[in-house]
Amino acid sequence: MLQISNHVIIPLSEIEISAVRSQGAGGQNVNKVASAIHLRFDIGASSLPEPYKERLLKLSDQRITKDGVIVIKAQEHRTQEKNREEALRRLQELIKSVAALPRRRKLTKPTRSSQRKRLDSKTKRSQIKSMRGKVTD
Repeated sequence: MLQISNHVIIPLSEIEISAVRSQGAGGQNVNKVASAIHLRFDIGASSLPEPYKERLLKLSDQRITKDGVIVIKAQEHRTQEKNREEALRRLQELIKSVAALPRRRKLTKPTRSSQRKRLDSKTKRSQIKSMRGKVTD
């Protein structure tokens, strides 16, 4: 079970985890041991609430494919267990990021002084530009 909040829990059966070989330098260990973790999580087929699914699919994140599958690769640690925990933590963090609703913006009016400053700067600028013209006698 992966706990997102008090009410939202993802069963591990919905998360597909596979071990693969790590990339990069590391000597013999990296060539022999499959310590990196490839995590796949299908958003559409999951038991997440609909608002979570919609917000996840709207995210412009590299880890989310066009088909709505989250793909996370963890390979920082030398052990498979630590990489598995890291991948699950990243998935939990991603889903928690869409859990909170974004605040709605309150419309505000510009203050009278800010409007006056803006108009004064515009008139000053127009005077400067008008002085650039040709001089006539």
